[in-house]
Amino acid sequence: MPKQPLVVQAADGHRLTLAMTGASGAVYAAEMLRALDADSRIVKVHFIASTSALRVLAEELGISGRTRLAAKLLGKPSAKVQEHSIEDIGAVIASGSYPTHGMIVLPCSMGTLAGIANGMAGNLIERAADVCLKERRPLVLCVRETPFNRIHLRNMLLAQEAGAIIYPAMPALYSRPQSTTEMARQFVDRVLAHIGLPQPDAYQWKGD
Repeated sequence: MPKQPLVVQAADGHRLTLAMTGASGAVYAAEMLRALDADSRIVKVHFIASTSALRVLAEELGISGRTRLAAKLLGKPSAKVQEHSIEDIGAVIASGSYPTHGMIVLPCSMGTLAGIANGMAGNLIERAADVCLKERRPLVLCVRETPFNRIHLRNMLLAQEAGAIIYPAMPALYSRPQSTTEMARQFVDRVLAHIGLPQPDAYQWKGD
């Protein structure tokens, strides 16, 4: 059985890594970035977007270009968010000596899943994820694909056995969300609650 991840909290607050890859679901990443930026418990968000993610952002949200990407997603600059190039393997989050609360990959493409599950560490997203696994920090992979083939399922099992949390981007409908943005935000709230960062306005089921 894999060991349970250790939650690492910096003395002055939480530091989280958020990676966005080339799977469909740019609205999820945008809502996660907004939630983290607004959360007073978070002091630093390390944000990485893959090259394929830029194409998805242009197609789904009409956001183009890598420059000031976080500000475009947030609608404003944020001193809390630090952007990293996917090629920057010398970034602080590539080292286990740098304390973070964990990492969320949202959405997580099957290509990124494969790289993480097989320990490729070929770019900063894969390396930062590898650091979380070796340091036993929470690593949440919000996989986005359908249907899954056998390779996808094997890679999910490999990642889970290594300590990752497989959290498919499956929004709940029982709350009757009125928009895709609301649907994405409710999913984001559930992910953050899962790693110990419950959001004050998160929907809670009140059935019998």
